[in-house]
Amino acid sequence: VTVFEGLIVWSPFTLYNLRPFSKMSVFGPVVKIHPVVLASICDSYERRNEGASRVIGTLLGTIDKHSIEVTNCFSVPHNESEDEVAVDMEFAKNMYELHKRVSPTEVIIGWYATGFDITEHSVLIHEYYSREATNPIHLTADTALQSGKMNIRAYVSAQMGVPGKTVGVMFTPLSVKYIYYDTERIGVDLLQRTRMTPGRTKGLTSDLSQVAGSASRVQDMLTTVLAYIEDVLSGKVTADNSVGRFLMDLVNKVPTISAEDFENMLNSNINDLLMVTYLSNLTQAQIALNEKLVLL
Repeated sequence: VTVFEGLIVWSPFTLYNLRPFSKMSVFGPVVKIHPVVLASICDSYERRNEGASRVIGTLLGTIDKHSIEVTNCFSVPHNESEDEVAVDMEFAKNMYELHKRVSPTEVIIGWYATGFDITEHSVLIHEYYSREATNPIHLTADTALQSGKMNIRAYVSAQMGVPGKTVGVMFTPLSVKYIYYDTERIGVDLLQRTRMTPGRTKGLTSDLSQVAGSASRVQDMLTTVLAYIEDVLSGKVTADNSVGRFLMDLVNKVPTISAEDFENMLNSNINDLLMVTYLSNLTQAQIALNEKLVLL
């Protein structure tokens, strides 16, 4: 059997990992994954039943013409052996109904499985999700870190074979990108800071500390931009037209405001933030005092 990089071809008799090209082009839409999805997959893998080699689950999100955005997921109980696989489909349906009450815009876009490769059982599970969603994606997460990192891969399937004869399924890889909302950025930054601590733990920072950190990052980026511009003007670096257009667009988006008005606006926002912080602390103190009085 020839080996194909990223192409998985399955027939009713066996599943082949075919690789005819050293580098293979990626077709189809771009899969955009949010950090909460990866965290949920890792959590379900850590909480898996004793003896289970992998976990599977349903992917939820939105679809447009050029991309598939994965915003949520939940695990689905299943048992598999060398000969058969059993998935609790009723549990999956009930969980999806509950998710629709919270996020009605999220729909089933596919399913995930932990592991490095696609197995024969993956084809059977994918067939079920093909009835729940149009052209679903299959996401694999290497939680065992076989290559030293958690590889994330996405696939889309298509039937192949001779009409009226043996028909198989071909899994084609898709491009994967990682995106996040502004609110998710706080959690991602916190996880990054835990890598540098000996105990692998880190507490939440205050609002003012987050503002100071954001201001510091903006200052570092401005320093980098100014250094690049000075190098271009001095002839040390060749000018990049795409960077120039991006900087021009960025400058045009900045509102024209005097330094005095900007300082007044900043001080006003800081005062509002301090007032909210003071009121929240006062509320917490009052709640704690009421709890003490109730116990008397």
